[in-house]
Amino acid sequence: TATERGRILMRMSALVTARAEDLAMIETLDVGKPLNQSRRDSVALARYLEFYAGAADKLTGTTIPYQEGFTAYTLREPHGVCGIIIPWNYPMQILGRAVAAALAAGNAVVLKPAEDASLSSLVFASIAAEAGLPAGALNVVTGLGAEVGAALAGHRGVQHLSFTGSVATGMRIQEAAARNVVPVTLELGGKSPHIVFDDADLDLAMPVLVGACMQNAGQTCSAASRVLVQRGVYEEVRRRMAEIYRGLVVGPACDSHDLGPIVSRRQRQSVQGFIDLGRRELTLAAEGTLHPEAPPEGHYVLPTLFSEVPPDHALAREEIFGPVQVLMAFEDEAEALRLANGTDYGLVAGVWTRDGARQLRMARKLHSGQVFINNYGAGGGVELPFGGVGRSGHGREKGFEALYGFTRVKTVTVHHG
Repeated sequence: TATERGRILMRMSALVTARAEDLAMIETLDVGKPLNQSRRDSVALARYLEFYAGAADKLTGTTIPYQEGFTAYTLREPHGVCGIIIPWNYPMQILGRAVAAALAAGNAVVLKPAEDASLSSLVFASIAAEAGLPAGALNVVTGLGAEVGAALAGHRGVQHLSFTGSVATGMRIQEAAARNVVPVTLELGGKSPHIVFDDADLDLAMPVLVGACMQNAGQTCSAASRVLVQRGVYEEVRRRMAEIYRGLVVGPACDSHDLGPIVSRRQRQSVQGFIDLGRRELTLAAEGTLHPEAPPEGHYVLPTLFSEVPPDHALAREEIFGPVQVLMAFEDEAEALRLANGTDYGLVAGVWTRDGARQLRMARKLHSGQVFINNYGAGGGVELPFGGVGRSGHGREKGFEALYGFTRVKTVTVHHG
């Protein structure tokens, strides 16, 4: 029953909380993110389980006013088996928001973690079993995406797919699902903008402008990798951001520096390629420093800030998935919107202004799944629906909205005279 599902999820949340430090260390060793960030991820996993535990028995249908002599209502039913494929950058957080919602809605789950980071998913499966989740309700299958992921996406026994990852892989998963006419939730890439107007509270904005891209070494789909600044404060923002960058330290993940290593050699080479391109073609505003104890063979990348970046440059349009930000200037609100909406992505946007009317206008006109005004990320936002438009994907995770995606609606009409 929905009530019992909620109780099991609550027990899972308690077990995650009890093992939070161990889970955080596993995540840091597997992914490379600083330990203090992994600790926040384990707290977020427990919170997702807690949220959906409370929501499980509150997912209801509706009654519909209809013709005389009829009663019409809807039921929300689980899809059945949900295939969930998650990436390597936030394994605990992403499995939490997807798996917890799917189980709360009454589905069984086959979870495929990334081949680069599978450990916390496997530990989570043992926690679920200890909490009393019935055998077969959660299944974790590891392996390469081209093998295991493709098999899961194209399996006729899967009734719903949820994928978080790259645009290219998301397209392949959607194509595989289409052959079985299976609905898909896709949370893909981003090139998210911060938009800073002349009247912004810069003291409030500055640490957020940098932190929104540097978290997890920039390996975040919602990373605010573009900072669009109105001309009147552009030089001040550039100067203050550069000062913050010069104080950022990259080092071993277990020491909780500002940034840890990139997840893999391949990913480091990709990010460094963008930085090298920027150094050849753009203005380098500032970069961070490498801690002297960082081993030379580590996959470290210095946080890098470029200024005066043209809107058509690759660093302003392509998702880098690393600690790289670009600064771009604009004259007025109309130009800010053109620049912000000028990529193929639409995941998250941040707006910094004291003007209340402008806040509302920008929120309506930005092509983005989430808009944060005078903040960014809102503390993780377990309750806040999350997803994108354009090449950032479709469907929503987080909050109550995610439960709708993990259910289907049945309409019942009774003629009783």
